[in-house]
Amino acid sequence: MIKLENIKKEYKMWENIVEVLKWVDLEINSWDFVSIMWPSWSWKSTLMNIIGMLDVATSWKYTFNNIEITWKKEDDLWKIRWKNIGFIFQSYNLISRMPVIKQVMLPLAYQWIAKNKREKMAIEALEKVGLADKRNNKPNELSGWQQQRVSIARALAINPNMILADEPTWALDTKTWEEIMWLLTKLNQEWTTIVLITHEHEIDRYAKKHILIKDWLIVK
Repeated sequence: MIKLENIKKEYKMWENIVEVLKWVDLEINSWDFVSIMWPSWSWKSTLMNIIGMLDVATSWKYTFNNIEITWKKEDDLWKIRWKNIGFIFQSYNLISRMPVIKQVMLPLAYQWIAKNKREKMAIEALEKVGLADKRNNKPNELSGWQQQRVSIARALAINPNMILADEPTWALDTKTWEEIMWLLTKLNQEWTTIVLITHEHEIDRYAKKHILIKDWLIVK
């Protein structure tokens, strides 16, 4: 599904050049459940953003589903991204006054899908995470576990080929943490590829493949 070759990422900070990735090679296959472990909090989402086409590398070669995207423009990347990749963010990124059903429908609006079909797809996604009965609730009426499930349903709504998750279990209690990981494992087994960025070693119990990044290099 994904082949990244010679990925290098640099940022310019004042007069200095800061390297955050150094010549990374990475392959992810369909139906993989991959954890990318980055012990430090700093720059941990850089690789996720590159994989998800939210950012571009300083130098790279990137193939996604046999599509060479290295030199594609942002408009082209946007179309590939919204059709193929669902995102789960660390802080849920829910809109406080918006009902759950509309939160899940949001990414579908970018695909110019008719409203009645968007609603049907959103309900199907909520059913997958066990929250169809909460479709008219607002985030402040839900527990942290339920809010994270809403963010997962939002990622699922577009029927993505891959889900990218950035610290989806951050700041959750043990029971909720296990419920989230069980749900992601179930989704992987039944439906989709999952790539999870984390600093938690416990996730190794769930993922099929593990990648350790240290000092901006893949070391294991």
